Amino acid sequence: MLFNLTQNSLIAEDALICRSYLSKASGLMFSKRKNLVFVFDNEVKEPLHMFFVFYPIDALFLDKDKKIVEIKRNFKPFRFYSPKNKAQYIIELAKDYQSKFTVGDQLEF
Repeated sequence: MLFNLTQNSLIAEDALICRSYLSKASGLMFSKRKNLVFVFDNEVKEPLHMFFVFYPIDALFLDKDKKIVEIKRNFKPFRFYSPKNKAQYIIELAKDYQSKFTVGDQLEF
C-alpha cells in the first residue's frame, strides 16, 4: 500500500517492490498496468526509460526519508527521463490513479 502521510490519502492499494537488478531493469516492460517501487541502497540519480511500456505513468522520486523530491508526470511510452535530484526510492504509478501528491509530501509503503 502506498500512502501519502502529508495529505492523509491513499495513493495505491498495491505496489510491487523491486530490489533486484533484474526486476529494476525489466520494470514495467511488456506488462499490464501496475505500480512499482524501486529500492536502492543509497540515494542515486537513476535515469528511467519507457521502452516497451505502452501506457503513460507518473514517476515519484523519494529521498531516504521517503519524502518526494521530484515528480515526472505523464511519462509517455518510448521516452527517457534523467532526474535532477538523487532518490533512494522511485515509484512508478499507472496513470489511472488520480491521487494528489506534491514535492515535499511524506509517503509510507
